[in-house]
Amino acid sequence: MPVLLRLALTEAKLFFREPMTWIFALAVPPLLLIVFGAIPAFREADPALGGLRVIDLYAPILVAVGVTILAVYSLPQQFAGYRERGVLRRMRTTPVRPPALLGALLLLFTALGVCTLALVLVLARLAYGVPLPAAPLAYASAYLLTVLALFSLGLLVAALAPSATSASAVGLVLFFSLAFFGGLWIPRDRMSDVLRAASDLTPVGAGVQSLQDAAAGGWPSLLSILVLMGWTIVAGGSAARLFRWE
Repeated sequence: MPVLLRLALTEAKLFFREPMTWIFALAVPPLLLIVFGAIPAFREADPALGGLRVIDLYAPILVAVGVTILAVYSLPQQFAGYRERGVLRRMRTTPVRPPALLGALLLLFTALGVCTLALVLVLARLAYGVPLPAAPLAYASAYLLTVLALFSLGLLVAALAPSATSASAVGLVLFFSLAFFGGLWIPRDRMSDVLRAASDLTPVGAGVQSLQDAAAGGWPSLLSILVLMGWTIVAGGSAARLFRWE
């Protein structure tokens, strides 16, 4: 564990040396919240949404978006870059094995995701009066399931991408696709039935639904749990089978 923590701290220093990397990963969700909160109509109660405001719906969406950026963009790009530069190959001759580096990256990006979660929830509460999750335990469980599913998908990208450039390209395509189905452009409550059904089967769509259920005081639905677990098992298992250290 001390080795893992030291590696994670080292990776954190390297991560924050690249302003564009951490700004994209950490600042995008809060900035989007500010942009959406500046729209007057988003701050007004909507009878079609059961009296909720659009900004109330966007807090869970942006929490999931923050995880998505770290999972399918930052993690694969970083790990594929290490493989491309031969860092993982050289590590195999040292007492610190490549799996320790992977564990450090997962620890780092999970911690960054939690920071984004806290920042979005606090900013939404203080700036726009968005209530904090009514069921904190259910919210934490939904967040954990979302993290597991998305990081499993990110590890699959890292397993297959031959270079940092390709990992970045694939990650961006995945991010914008998943963000769309998660409701970033059209909140899930306003999607058509077909789009909503497709969204329910994606890790971000299921994650957003789970977070919204917990924010309202309930527990994630069985469908959302099964979808998130399915992505974790399938993507995670595929990543473990296909992972290349060199």
